[in-house]
Amino acid sequence: MQKAINGFAQQLSTIRTGRANPSLVKNIQVEYHGAQVPLEQIAAIAAPEANLIVIRPWENGIIRNIEKAILKDDIGLNPSNDGSVVRVIIPKLSDERRSELAKLVAKRVEERRVSLRNMRRETVNRIREMEKNKEISQDQLKRLIRITDELCEEFIDKANVLGLEKEKEIKEI
Repeated sequence: MQKAINGFAQQLSTIRTGRANPSLVKNIQVEYHGAQVPLEQIAAIAAPEANLIVIRPWENGIIRNIEKAILKDDIGLNPSNDGSVVRVIIPKLSDERRSELAKLVAKRVEERRVSLRNMRRETVNRIREMEKNKEISQDQLKRLIRITDELCEEFIDKANVLGLEKEKEIKEI
């Protein structure tokens, strides 16, 4: 469940807000010597200003590939280069786009809740199987199910908090 929450936090960091954030582009797959690699492995990524991401590749020959990958990723950003760095200007979000992004965050939160509940169900089924095979007693069964329920609720609350924080960040002007 903790891995699911960590992955969820990572997933939310890729959703655009009004500010420049290197995590918006760091996992974009770029063609590099015939292989697809994450951008963060072939370039330094920085956000020196609130509306600008600067990508400084380790090799100047891959600047075009970086630009193509950013455009292909369809995150609504237009890169430009000066021969040695790629600059990505983050445009201001419209109110309509902010509400779309907030809905996307809510959808992702619900997907994560479902995932956590599925983990809970699988765990409870394994616990019941253990009780059926006489590996644990009925008292242990009830205690383990209660603990599993509490853990599941705790992680669902964490997912909700992450979602609310992201929505708040999106709605900031």
